[in-house]
Formats: sequence, C-alpha cells, structure tokens
Amino acid sequence: MAALHQHISIAQALPPRLLHFFKRFPPPQVGTATATATPSRAPPPATIQIAENTSSADLNAGASTTEISVEPPLDATSQAPAWKKNPFLPFRNPSTGNWHPPHFSLRRQADLFKLAAAHHVLPLMPPSPKHPETKEQKRIEHGLRVKGTGVGQRVKGKYWERTLKTRLETRRKAMEAMPDMVNLWRERGHGRGWKKFPRGKPGQEEVFDAGMRHAWVHERAPSAA
Repeated sequence: MAALHQHISIAQALPPRLLHFFKRFPPPQVGTATATATPSRAPPPATIQIAENTSSADLNAGASTTEISVEPPLDATSQAPAWKKNPFLPFRNPSTGNWHPPHFSLRRQADLFKLAAAHHVLPLMPPSPKHPETKEQKRIEHGLRVKGTGVGQRVKGKYWERTLKTRLETRRKAMEAMPDMVNLWRERGHGRGWKKFPRGKPGQEEVFDAGMRHAWVHERAPSAA
C-alpha cells in the first residue's frame, strides 16, 4: 500500500502531458506494484500420479499410486517487468506481418523525456532512441562522429574563415603605418596618381613602408633644385 500511495503522490505532481501519457501507456512497474499490493490467490500446483507397481504380470498393478506436485516454472518476463507494447518503437503485427509506426514521433519523444527528467520519472519511461541513457551509451560507443572535432583535427571552414587571420594581420600593419602614409599622400598633392592603398586580398598585400616616402623625396629633390 505504501508503494501505491507513493505512485499516487508522484502522479499528482506530474504535468498533464506526462499524466496523459502514463494513463494511456501505464508503466509495468506500476502494474507490478499494484499486483503486489492486492495479491490474488495463486492457482494450485499441478499434481502427477505415478503408479508404484507397473508389472504386467501382477493383477494389482496400478492399484497404489503416488502423487507429486509440480509447480509451474518462473517466467523471465515475470521477474523483470517489460512493456507489452512500446509506444516509442515500431510495432509488427504478428497476424498480418505489417509494420506500424510508433505512436510518438522522435520530436515528441524528446519532449516527453525532457519533462520526465525534470520531474524525476525517467525510470518509468519506456526504452527509446531519445532516452538520455541510450544517447549517452551511443556517444560513448561511437563518439561525436564529426570530422574535425577530434584531437589534433580542425574544421576546414569557409574561405573567409581560412583567410581571416592573414587579413587581420595586414589590416594591423596598415593601421600602424597610417600616419606616414597620410603625410606622403599630402605631399604628393592630396592623392594625385596615388596607387599605394593597402589591400587585404591574399597575394596583394601592399602595406605602406616608411622608406617609400624617403625615396619619393630624394626623387623630387633634383627637380626642385
């Protein structure tokens, strides 16, 4: 009775979605607990009569018999409760041989398992590919199975991701040389024929060098004289 009251108190705290699921598909643990709470009379053991004297020459053969009681063997399914029909797995009709899809899609199964984990009733849920324990075992067995996420591996990435480091380095050098380039730009007539703008494309990095300004000044010196 204590187990039955415990199940009732747990059911009262469940959300309506989980409660409706357990009403439609009651877990076998609850069924076994109810059966133990209200035990029924077990069927009497079967008896077998064995004759002590089986001689064909004796006229009193078979007169005295011995009865031996035989108890039915314990079934493995009775010891470990199992689901009669798992609503999370496909079902094959034994009479027609046709396969029927599960009652709940994988998305709805994932939502139910999230609710069950939040209310601590995961042991009452049936086996499913979306069960947290099943997913954890699968991850331990197969790993992430994503190329580039292992030790010493890297993802190829997009083109802009692969060239980002080089472009940032080119941009940094251009910003550091920006004051000298501005002065040279002013000396040359505020951009007349200026073609030394820094570029960030691979193979076309033209960063301003301070020596460019001095070379231009030396070239202009004879003409100015």
